[in-house]
Amino acid sequence: MKIKLVITALGLLGLGATAQVAPTPDQTLTTIAALEVPRYLGRWYEIAKYPNSFQKKCVANTQARYSLMSDGQLQVVNRCLLADGETSEAIGAARQQGEANSPKLKVRFAPAWLSFIPAVWGDYWVIDLDPAYQLAAVAEPKREYLWILSRTPKVDNKSYLALLERLTQKGFDISKLALSPQQGD
Repeated sequence: MKIKLVITALGLLGLGATAQVAPTPDQTLTTIAALEVPRYLGRWYEIAKYPNSFQKKCVANTQARYSLMSDGQLQVVNRCLLADGETSEAIGAARQQGEANSPKLKVRFAPAWLSFIPAVWGDYWVIDLDPAYQLAAVAEPKREYLWILSRTPKVDNKSYLALLERLTQKGFDISKLALSPQQGD
């Protein structure tokens, strides 16, 4: 009986800790004020993420490269190293939602001929970005996905901890973040 009571108490404490970081129903996820797409283009290294099913085979060196296409959309090329040493690559497209400086984008990795189907497009919101465009956090409104990206494979601890604090204030459970191993780690 005592063991059951202790387990129940620990479970309630755990729920209380989770409730402190979980967003309230009225806490809308905010983005950065504006995104200068030309400055955002180029290579970004994944530093950490909420684990997800579509990246489960990636073991190291996860990167994204953004480039401008002739139609104004962005080409997105995601790459990572697999356990067998091979490189996995996914090529997609992104388009801004709203104004030309909107930090809200839609991304798809489905074939272009399916792009008329709204369900193939996922939300890609830039929710944190330093003024030098070197460290970013990307998520979607339900907070089910989260990525921390950097222009370099490593981030200084002070900048990373400050970003984690801002993410906590936005209602993210940072205990769910998994650090992304880089090449040679």
